[in-house]
Formats: sequence, C-alpha cells, structure tokens
Amino acid sequence: MVRLSSVVPLLTASLLCGGLPLTAHAQSAAPAAPRFDVLIRGGRVFDGTGNPAVPADVGIRDGRIVAVGRLRGATATRIVDATGKHVAPGFIDIHSHADDGASIQGGFRDKDARYRAAPNLVTQGVTTVVVNHDGRSPWPVADQREFLEQNGIGPNALLMVGHGTVRARVMGNDFRRAARPDEVVKMQELVRQAMREGAIGLSAGLEYVPGRWSTTDEVVALAKEIVPFDGVYIAHQRAEGGDPMWFWPSQDAPGAPTLMDAVQETIDVGERTGARVVASHIKAKGEHWRGTSQSIIQLIERARARGVDVWADQYSYNTSGTDGNTVLLPAWAITPPTDARAPQGTRTDYSAALRATLADSARAVMLRRDVTHEIRRRGGPENVMIFEYPDTTAIGRTVGQLAARRGVSPVEMAIQLQLEGNPSQRGGGRMRGFSMDEGDMDRFAAQPWVATASDAGIALPEDGPNVHARFYGTFPRKLRLYAMERGVISVESAIRSMTSLPAQIVGLKDRGQLREGMVADVVVLDLKTIRDPATFFAPHQYAEGIELVLVNGVAVAEQGKPTWKLPGKVLRR
Repeated sequence: MVRLSSVVPLLTASLLCGGLPLTAHAQSAAPAAPRFDVLIRGGRVFDGTGNPAVPADVGIRDGRIVAVGRLRGATATRIVDATGKHVAPGFIDIHSHADDGASIQGGFRDKDARYRAAPNLVTQGVTTVVVNHDGRSPWPVADQREFLEQNGIGPNALLMVGHGTVRARVMGNDFRRAARPDEVVKMQELVRQAMREGAIGLSAGLEYVPGRWSTTDEVVALAKEIVPFDGVYIAHQRAEGGDPMWFWPSQDAPGAPTLMDAVQETIDVGERTGARVVASHIKAKGEHWRGTSQSIIQLIERARARGVDVWADQYSYNTSGTDGNTVLLPAWAITPPTDARAPQGTRTDYSAALRATLADSARAVMLRRDVTHEIRRRGGPENVMIFEYPDTTAIGRTVGQLAARRGVSPVEMAIQLQLEGNPSQRGGGRMRGFSMDEGDMDRFAAQPWVATASDAGIALPEDGPNVHARFYGTFPRKLRLYAMERGVISVESAIRSMTSLPAQIVGLKDRGQLREGMVADVVVLDLKTIRDPATFFAPHQYAEGIELVLVNGVAVAEQGKPTWKLPGKVLRR
C-alpha cells in the first residue's frame, strides 16, 4: 500500500529537478480530440433494442462503431450532419431471395455487378440478408460462398441450406413419396456438410416441390443436425391459408393441410429438436381465413410459454408473391394437348382450350368448382385486380367490379376474361390478388416475436412491371404505415423488428444494435419523409427518407440512391 506521505516528496523532487510545471504536465496529458473515419453528428439514435431514441453522435473507425455519445470536438474524414434525422442499426432481412438455388440470373451470382449491389434492398436500409430460402440453395454451399466472396456483394449475406436441395440430391426424380430411412441418413450428412461449410441453418419449402412430399419426421431428423451448430430452421410452411397452393377441389381429396396444421408442424419441429424455428412470412391467406390470425398467435404464444424457441417473420403487404401471378382458371382446364405438328414458336391458345373444356358438361362443372375455390383463396372477387388486359377499361378494376358491371357471377367473369382477353396468356391478362386482411396483418405485426422481412429478390427497372412492391418498400412501409400512421406498433419496436430481433433469431452477435464495438452497418433516416413510393403499377421506385446506408462502414446508398459499391461480406455465425 502506497501512503500519501510517500508520494508528496516524490512530486516535489520532480518539480525541483527541472521537471515541467504541474500545470503544463496536465495540459500535455489531455487527450487529443478523437478522430474517426465517419462521424454521424447531431442525430437521434435508435439502438435497435426497442429503447426510445436518444440524442447522440456516432463515431466509426475501421468499419466498427467505436463511440456513441456527445462527441464534441471530434474530427473525421467524413462528417455526416444528421440534425433532425434518426440513426439506427442497418436493417437485417431475415427472409430474402437476393440469392437462392433457383437461378443465378438477377441475384448475387449474376455476372452483372448491378444485381450484386442489390440497389432496391440497400436503398431501403437493408445491410444484411439471409438467403437460400424455401428449401432452395445452391450446392455445395461452399461454392456459393466462394463466388460471393470473390465477386463482391452490396449487403452482407448469411447462407442457409435448403431442405429441397438435399432431398433432390438424395432422391433424384423419385421424390413424390416419403423418404426411406437410409435416404434420410444421407440427407442428414448433406445438412452437416453444409453447416460445416458455413450455412447458418436449414430452410424448408414444404408447399413446394420436392418438399411437399416430405413427412414431419423427415424434417425433424434434418433439423436435429443443425442444433449442434446453433442453427435456425426457417420454414415456408405447407399452407398459408385454408388450403395449400397446390390444392384444387377437382383434383385433390379433402384433408389437405391448413394454416393451423402448418404452424403446428413448425412448432413440432422446434419442440422435438430443440432448434430455433421460424414460421416464415406469416399470414392468414384467403377470404375464408380472415380473422384467424388471433388463433395462430395463440397457438404460437402457448408454444413459447412452454419453452419452444419459435419465432416468425412478416412482410408489410397484404398481397403475396404468388398473388402477383393470379390465374383464376386451373391449368388442367386451359392447357391444350401437346401438338407435335405445331410449328416451333407457336403460341399456346389458352382460350381455345377453355372453350373445349366448357363444351364438356362434366368438366365444366369441375372448372367452376375450381374457379370458385381460387377466387376465395385470392381474397374474394373484390380483391382480385386486373393489371394488364387488352381492354384497357378493365385495368385497375377488380373481378367483382367487372362482374357487377356485366351482371354476371365472379366465376363467369373469370371465364369471360380468358375468352375475351389475350389467348396466349393464362387467364387472359395479368391479375393480382390481395389475399390477406389488413386486420390480420396488424395483429401479426404487433407481436414482439415477429421480425420484418421482405421475401423479395433483387430488381432493376428493366425487369418489367410484374415486380412486387416489397422489393423496394418493405422496411420503410413498416415504419410509415404500421408504426407512424396506424399505430399498430411503436417506431422503436418496428426498428427492433428489423435489427436486433432478426440478429437474435439468426445468432448474429456483432450486428443489429447501434453501440460501441458493433460492426458499422448503419442507417440514417428521416422519419418525416420516410415512405415506400413503389406501387404495383410502378414498382421500380426507391424508398424515400433513407438518407445514408453504411455496410461495414462503406456507403452503399446516399440520398436515396445506390452507390453501387460492393462492401458486403458472407457472414458466419
């Protein structure tokens, strides 16, 4: 122990022996003003946890947040004036199709660097995406990782391994059945391989081919393999409404899985394996499932109360991806038999095939039963809108409105749209169903275990008009419509649903919050102007109110425009 009396003589001796005066010594020891690569000054900071915003500056150096607070006197290579703005962690899109196993065109593996920059995603504040969803992933995952790392991407990426991919590799074309035990063992090894190569979990597309024919036991066996890696299971479930997308009353027997069955299966996977599980793009789809969100919420809440690690994600639109390709007529009724004598390039005449179906009284009854079902599944006649049609007076109107104008039933109107429309286009024109009820959307959005996700890929203006508005507007829309206008959720909670919550679900430790030591994935936004101008008639419009987006400390969007830089990394857990 050093006594004060022994310290004083030492200080005195130092001063007498020519040392600097005490005041000068103190001045020389004063810390120099901190210097940063980027200094975001004067904003209000959302830390991502759901806390209210607080006034603070943010200092960034070497791609990391190194200081948050009142940084008076600090200097920087670049100073960003965020006065009147808010600063938040970069948004994490937990369900993205910026890349998957389906195609290398238009995604992270496209040769065109404009796609790899993901302009429609970064301009809405997205700095990290989770890809390879719906059971689809490239194989092997290691090759995908190598390509992305060598060629560069705009936002960061986390890679899943697809259940459908491993199922197809083991079962080949013989997948319309349950897998044998030996096949499940082979699938398990492929899942383990992908996890060792850096996948962060298992995705499933149980409403799609080939996952449709899997059993819950098969999915459970594969999900068990991700638990030692602290992986996450994210499922496009077997049904998103009263019936799965493949169900047609004329073709399939009653008893197809419903939304309740599908959510219960996701819960069962979590309960039987201990894995963290996600009911992806949760929704109650179809006119006959309106109002059932409360039952789904109760089902999940009860599972969470007994310890099941179950979560969900949601996009902020009441129309799905497949709703954009709404064809109210079943394929069997409008697809003509193959004619090998037809000249190459001959267009299919769907209207002629429909007339042949209508001429057969038994098949005509089946047709009308299927059309009734599909109109209901797409939200009802008042929620199916025409977007392209030869008779331009029909554009912007619903099937219900057109039917009322003609004095016919919605089913007959759907048939007439094909007969009078473009014969080489299924349905006669392009339609979109708005299949979800906004009340259900609100209830799901308000849940603290529901993350925000786009379910969107990458788009450029030349990709045409049939692009979902969520490609450009999911995250700003959540803030503007659900938080600021409807008050369904607070702004702080909406930010959490885009940042720390998805980071928690997928196991990211150094992103999703804005605090010292975290990676500098940062968004500067203006809550006064933030909105999603993209519409379903004009989808290619960047979000407004997103002032600056940094990925690993590098600007990928400024003043609502992409910079086309590629600083993103392929992240491991």
